Amino acid sequence: MKILLSTICLLTIVFVAGNHAIAQNSSANASYDQYLSLLRKDLRSGKKQLVAANITLTEAEAVKFWPVYDRYAAETEKLNNDRVAIIKDYAANFDNLNDAQAASLNKRSIAVDNAMTGLRQKYVPLFAKTVGGITLARFFQIDKRLALLIDLQLASEIPIVEP
Repeated sequence: MKILLSTICLLTIVFVAGNHAIAQNSSANASYDQYLSLLRKDLRSGKKQLVAANITLTEAEAVKFWPVYDRYAAETEKLNNDRVAIIKDYAANFDNLNDAQAASLNKRSIAVDNAMTGLRQKYVPLFAKTVGGITLARFFQIDKRLALLIDLQLASEIPIVEP
């Protein structure tokens, strides 16, 4: 429970801090990017700790599970980098967003969502080789809930497109 609360607090800090970057100049944005990178690294570590605290693995399962998890996390990170780039593009163009830019951002966002679903589908059989069905389901529930928490935080912090 303590790890979950820490993770939620870290998520809040990461995404609340994101709002302040919109109005900063390019040198401040470079510092912000470095800060965001460190926070995201901490978040990934916290996520792994949260998963470890909430699934029970035998030693034999752990030896197989964690390398698959690390590959999954690395691929997830790439998709999250794409999400961050979309958010930065949106923030940079928010005041002067035109129809073409909005359509492009929407298309890119949907592509990332679809890619994440595809990634989960790709990894189900890989994780299934390492753990039983109940543990597998629990892992993906935890993974999805954390993703939903992030999405909720993002939705609460990112302003809606104005007509």
